[in-house]
Amino acid sequence: MPANGLVAVVFGARKLQIYLVFRSLIRNFVVGLVTNHTSYSVKIKEIVNALERFAPLPLQESYDNAGLQIGLTAEQEASGALLCLDVTEEVIREAIDLGCNLIVSHHPLLFRPLKRVTGATQVERCVRLAIQNDIAIYAAHTNLDNAEDGVNYRIAEKLGLVDVQMMQAHQVQVGERSVTAGSGLIGYLPAAEDSLAFLQRIKDVFRIECLQHNELLGRPIQTVALCGGAGAFLLDEALRLEADAFLTGEMSYHQFFGHEQEIQIAVMGHYQSEQYTREIFFQIISDLVPDLPLFTTNVDTNPIKYL
Repeated sequence: MPANGLVAVVFGARKLQIYLVFRSLIRNFVVGLVTNHTSYSVKIKEIVNALERFAPLPLQESYDNAGLQIGLTAEQEASGALLCLDVTEEVIREAIDLGCNLIVSHHPLLFRPLKRVTGATQVERCVRLAIQNDIAIYAAHTNLDNAEDGVNYRIAEKLGLVDVQMMQAHQVQVGERSVTAGSGLIGYLPAAEDSLAFLQRIKDVFRIECLQHNELLGRPIQTVALCGGAGAFLLDEALRLEADAFLTGEMSYHQFFGHEQEIQIAVMGHYQSEQYTREIFFQIISDLVPDLPLFTTNVDTNPIKYL
């Protein structure tokens, strides 16, 4: 006897009708879930194109190696993306566990050429692990540092700076269009702040364990120059522009000397200064395909620890 006939015998015709309607609703609900789950169909290449529209590769510095690091992206669809500052074995395993076949990183995994892939170094092991699991790796590094609304703009936004402009702006030809790019930013606090209060606010906003700084400035701070990561090369430019404070991620010991009561130097840590870069990745990709599973890594990849 057919299943519907058996149900009719047991429950009666009226109950059978209710049963069939209910079963249809359940089927449609499940189909809807599957349809919604696959509605984010997008090729990895499309995500790469979106990232490079925001931060074109010609904006990167000559020493850099931004762009696609690992993967064949022309036809491969993205199952999800994991966003990070650095690619490590732990980050790749996290991507595997999350079902993501794309990792978008700020710092390139392949910064220097590889002569072999034997597993002897962390980079070699990462390359093997990513290829074995068919995971594409993309890096947006100094091209994102130098782009409008890039890394430094996000730092300025977190500090509430207004009227920001690039410290060293220049035009870069990208195909048929000219794009403004530049290192570092200078902007203004809406209201001047006491130097100690300003430094404490930096420490709080960027969750910094140990903020390095020179002697506290004896005047209020309002004009702020900044450069995420290794930006110490812009200190002289900050002085020329008469900034009250200069923020960066790294600075050598001797560069602190000679600027007492001239400018407030604050060194945040490389990782700490660029941690919000992942928010930029999230915004770019979610604008392209809102339903794609996006994850920010839970791995603390900062190799520098503090007691």
